[in-house]
Parts: sequence; C-alpha cells; structure tokens
Amino acid sequence: MLTILCVATYLKGEIFLRECRRAGCRVILLTADSLAEADWPRDAIDEIHTVPRGADVATYWRRVDAIARRHSLDRIAALDDFDVETAAMLREHLQVPGMGRTTASRFRDKLAMRMKAREIGMAVPEFTPVFTDETVNEWIARVPAPWVLKPRSSAAAIGIKKVADRDALWQALEAAGDQRSNCVLEQFVRGDVYHVDSIVWDGDVVFAVAFKYGRPPMEIAHEGGIFITRRLADDSEEGRALLECNRRLQAGLGLRRGVSHTEFIGHEIRNGHEIRNPQSAIRSDFVFLETSARVGGAFIVDTIDAATDINLWREWARVEIAGERGEYAVPPHRREYAGIVLSLARQEEPDMSAYVDPEIRVRIRKHHHAGLIVASPDPGRIEALIDDYAQRFLVDFFATAPPPERPVE
Repeated sequence: MLTILCVATYLKGEIFLRECRRAGCRVILLTADSLAEADWPRDAIDEIHTVPRGADVATYWRRVDAIARRHSLDRIAALDDFDVETAAMLREHLQVPGMGRTTASRFRDKLAMRMKAREIGMAVPEFTPVFTDETVNEWIARVPAPWVLKPRSSAAAIGIKKVADRDALWQALEAAGDQRSNCVLEQFVRGDVYHVDSIVWDGDVVFAVAFKYGRPPMEIAHEGGIFITRRLADDSEEGRALLECNRRLQAGLGLRRGVSHTEFIGHEIRNGHEIRNPQSAIRSDFVFLETSARVGGAFIVDTIDAATDINLWREWARVEIAGERGEYAVPPHRREYAGIVLSLARQEEPDMSAYVDPEIRVRIRKHHHAGLIVASPDPGRIEALIDDYAQRFLVDFFATAPPPERPVE
C-alpha cells in the first residue's frame, strides 16, 4: 500500500485526499493544531497529526520522524502554497522522491522565481532584492515609479504594497523591520493580468488552459470589486502566446510533476518602451508575474472543471500517486469555455434564485459570497453572461472588506 503524507496548514484539498483514498493509498494528514477539528473528509484519512501554526523546522522533523517510525512514507504532498517549502524540506530529510528545496523556492520565493525566469529568457518586470541600501537607491534612480514591494513568500495579494515615490518606499522598508530581507521590489507594470493552469508530468506540460482576469487580482484585493476570470481559446492569439510562455517557464523552473498556477501581465507599451529580457532575443507581449506549484484559488479549479471536466485536484493526486516510475495520461476532456463571477455579499446567505440561465454549472455556497460559474461551447455567450452578471451583482450583492494581512484559515 502506498502511503502519502499530505501537509496542509489551511483547510483545502478534499478532492485530492479522496482521490488518494479511492486509489487505495494510506492517507496521513499533517495540519495545524487549530484545524484538528476542522471539516476534513475524515472517511478519506487514516491519521491526522498536528503541529502548532508557524512551527519551526525542528518541530516538523520531530513530528514527521515519529510518523515515519510507524509508516514508510512514499509521497509527501503540500496542499497549500504555504506548505510547498515545508514539504520539500521533509522530502529531503526523509529522502522521499519529489521536488526539493531548490526547485520549491522557484515556486514560492518571488525573488528566486524572477531571477530564474530572467535567466531562462522570460520577459520580467524590473526588480531588485532590497538587502542593501545602495542597491535600492541605484535601482529607484534608474527605474521610474510606481513600484510594488512584495513579500517574497506570501500568496495572492497578501502583504503587497504599491508605493508611489522614494519617501513612501523607504517608509515601507523601515516598517518591514527584520522582515525587509524577505521582500522584493518590482516595477509596477500596468496591463491586463492572465493566468495559465497546468498539469506537469515527467517535466512536460501535458495539460494547460489560459484565462484572462476581469481586473487584476491585486486591485480586487486592495480596492474591492467583483472577481472575474474566463477561459481563452487555445488557438486565439493571446491563448497561443500564453500557453507557449507557460511551457517555456515550467521547463525552465524545473517542475517534474504536479500542477501549477502561473500569472502573466499583458503589458502596455508606454512611450515606445517594451519590457523584454536583455538576455533573450525572443519578443513577448506577456510579462511573467509569478507562479506556484498548486491549484489556483478563488474557485479557479472549479471553473476549469466546468469547461473541461478536468479537476486539477484529482489529476494532481493521480500524478503524485504515479510518482517517479509510474505512468500518467490526461483523461479525455471537453474543450468548452467557462467563466466565474464572484463577489463579497452583503447577505450572509445570498439568494441567487433569480439567476436561471442554463449555462450555470456551479452556484458557489459560501457565507457572505455570491458566485456563479458558467460554461458553454460558445465563448461569446460566456462573455455576455459575465458582463450581465457583473452588473447585476453590483446591485444585488456587492460588498467590500479590508484586505487580510494574513491568509484566513
């Protein structure tokens, strides 16, 4: 029996856990002690172990060493972005096959992923580490504002600060204190934001879909608004270019197997200036923003499922189970279009019964959220529905809240 240790310090991954159980695996969950009584799919889990939230490396080692005395661990999977480096560390400690710490850093550390992307010839925004005052001053003298100061190992838009001038930047760096070295400074690039979600097997992207956000996620997180994303046609100009950028990026970053959620900016050319990598002769209308070795959040995985019947949680479990020496093939799937409209809601349980279009595939049930996922063979129909729902949601449901300083359990 294959034994898989799933590290998840946030409540997610039910489909992953159930697929592992369906395949006959022994499933062991390692989570935060605050989630010991959370709504995990307990019928799919053999054992639940906990560590304190924010536990250090030594604590993880002790806990996993104790588990390993009773079970030979064949796989270690990180179900949340914040667990990717922890899982990599544990794999190396126990010599379990899979992604190690160097590769994991390229999918978690925003400085490491930018440096590697630039090295392999991807277009990236101007960026710099902030270790040295002189380096920062030289960089801001050369790169025009606005800039974005980002935590290197956060997720989504948490902790990101947009700064308009030198004084605001130095105030932000001073406020970061001991955490300053864990930040990266980047030029703000204005443009549409896209994402590509992939399955990677044996180092190759074997499945990928390209999507375009309605508004950049950072704007939604900091200013409020309705979250929208919709699938692009694979053979459209944008779709083809994004899928090729993603293929090159995943090969260069070194993910051997798993899933990835990657974001790009379709940058605006201002004053004739085009962002490109001086180390590469390849022109790209898309600039690499960031990547991750996980499924996308905000119900993106459900939107992909609605368009294709491919659930990335399920396929990720199958890829992990297949491992280094097994076989994996993407199952037959549909090639429809899908989109999601999602909003914070004034109502605790929003009533969406007035939305009755046959293209609605998923009604999102979450406190103080209203959300619909639609799918159709016709991309024009998806655009029309998204435009209609976005306007109606503003009237029927829309609410705002301050962005979180840390992920919500």
